[in-house]
Amino acid sequence: MNKNLFYSLLVVLAASSYGILSTIIKVAMQHGFDSAEAVTSQYVIGFSLALLLFIFTQRKLPRLSKQSLIILLLAGIFTGTTGIVYGKSLNYLPASLAVVMLFQFTWVGMLIDCLLHRRLPKREEVISLIFLFAGTILAAGILDVDLSGIAWQGWVFGFAAAVSFSIFIQINSRPTEEISTIARMLIMSFFALVLISIFLSPEIVWNGQLFGAGLWKFGLLLGVFGIILPILLFTIAVPKVGGGMASILSAMELPVAITVSVVVLHESLTWIQIVGIILVLIGMTLPTLLTRNKAN
Repeated sequence: MNKNLFYSLLVVLAASSYGILSTIIKVAMQHGFDSAEAVTSQYVIGFSLALLLFIFTQRKLPRLSKQSLIILLLAGIFTGTTGIVYGKSLNYLPASLAVVMLFQFTWVGMLIDCLLHRRLPKREEVISLIFLFAGTILAAGILDVDLSGIAWQGWVFGFAAAVSFSIFIQINSRPTEEISTIARMLIMSFFALVLISIFLSPEIVWNGQLFGAGLWKFGLLLGVFGIILPILLFTIAVPKVGGGMASILSAMELPVAITVSVVVLHESLTWIQIVGIILVLIGMTLPTLLTRNKAN
């Protein structure tokens, strides 16, 4: 398999795992937990799983350079802030519109990548973003949503989630050669857990909610699909494909989120949404196809 294709598939898998999270949180809420408790359980158990993996595979942290430590600190912080501000946006926005706001990370991530590397967007990237933007609007079904009564806080938190996720992807494009992928995941998840504990619901650890009330079942799924898999796969693949391309490929999160919600939560799926999903998939694959045509 072509190496570029392999690393691109890893980014798609990482983004797909993120797409499962919203449905898991909704199911947890149906069982009496709130979103803050569910998200906190994700980071508590995610860090615990990362710690177990580290103990069984390495047990000793290497000496980090100042630059690598800053990269890991920032990656952990923006992992946590994405979860915090996206959760807050759901307090003001319909779920469909919150998804659309989050998916502004496609063009925000591309803009950040262009600024960092002092370049203009490539033709195939611009065409891809047009497809992604159109597909996102159709797939999320916001054409039937009344936007007149939405509070400004919803727009701010929704866009902040997009910016935070974009920065997270860009930071993950920075390699840290002296540390393994699992050790990197451990440190990132630790910093994210510290941030989450400050702003959300750390009391679930000692008030009986996590283990006594059964929240751990949802936390385990959220920890695997929201911490372990995406951080591992993004850490491996994003430095290879670049931050700009990773932002485009991460759009796979939307089709997965919609598909899982239809299967698990029995939400409705219209033909317009199906067309939107197809446009998103086209937008994701266009850069690879056009680059291949150029090479040939």
